[in-house]
Amino acid sequence: MNRTADEYTFYLSDQVSRQAVTFKNRYGITLAGDLYVPKSNGNEQLPALAISGPFGAVKEQASGLYANQMAQRGFVVLAFDPSYTGESGGEPRHVASPDINTEDFSAAIDFLGLQKNVDRDKLGIIGICGFGGFALNATAVDKRVKAVATTSMYDMSRVNAKGYFDSTTPEQRTQMLEQMGQQRWKDAESGNSALSGLGLPEKIEGNEPEFVKGYFDYYKTDRGFHPRSINSNSSWTITTPISLMNMPIMTYIKEISPRPVLLIAGENAHSRYFSEDAYKAASEPKELMIIPGKVHTDLYDNVNVIPFDKLKSFFAAAL
Repeated sequence: MNRTADEYTFYLSDQVSRQAVTFKNRYGITLAGDLYVPKSNGNEQLPALAISGPFGAVKEQASGLYANQMAQRGFVVLAFDPSYTGESGGEPRHVASPDINTEDFSAAIDFLGLQKNVDRDKLGIIGICGFGGFALNATAVDKRVKAVATTSMYDMSRVNAKGYFDSTTPEQRTQMLEQMGQQRWKDAESGNSALSGLGLPEKIEGNEPEFVKGYFDYYKTDRGFHPRSINSNSSWTITTPISLMNMPIMTYIKEISPRPVLLIAGENAHSRYFSEDAYKAASEPKELMIIPGKVHTDLYDNVNVIPFDKLKSFFAAAL
């Protein structure tokens, strides 16, 4: 992979302009984003979307690709790096937080609502992968957001607390928390937050789960590799799961109603059950869209698979 830190994993449409921007969240962390604007908008105020994800990715990857596509369809779109990752601020690096990453979306809404070419009464959110869960959480609490859509959604609280398909036993959970408690002593002593080292493998041996192969094919090849992406190059801190395990982000999903929810997942995605369960938990209006034959990472960058026209019609009706 020879992509530089300034390169994107997709080509910018000639119908769209892109501008690097920064804004602060409620905790004073400076976030870095790219603002995508249709070149044909003139002086009219447009509906706007905030987009982030996947979990461990950067704005030069999937979220930027989504922003580029949605700007072509008439929206002002902000794709941003979450706190502690990419070009955004926050120390230590490579940390995730159910609270702060939810707040990051609301900070993006703050920014969009101040733009002269944006109608602040027509703001929506798209969350990809792990940021799908945070997008739902942000929409539940932030009534300025008029609609939310997710693709290949992960509930990061649930998967950290309970494992895939809720397979973690109470004994395993206790053991994990005890180990992370001990790691806190080590981090406090060293003054650094140690990384887990549990990133993607450098090569595929052939016996890995299908979804690991899918992640490798996106993050570790020319298809989606980026130098600043945690999933391409590194790992989260060892203690990152602590707050995710302790703070469920789907608690208030019913409070999104009467604002609409659109959940999109691949038929063969290992993560499909997250979207299905979120759909069951949400109140109307809600829609679950299953893409036949597709897996989790197909919805990261396959523009022939991701239903961008559906996303356009959903937000056009909702906003």
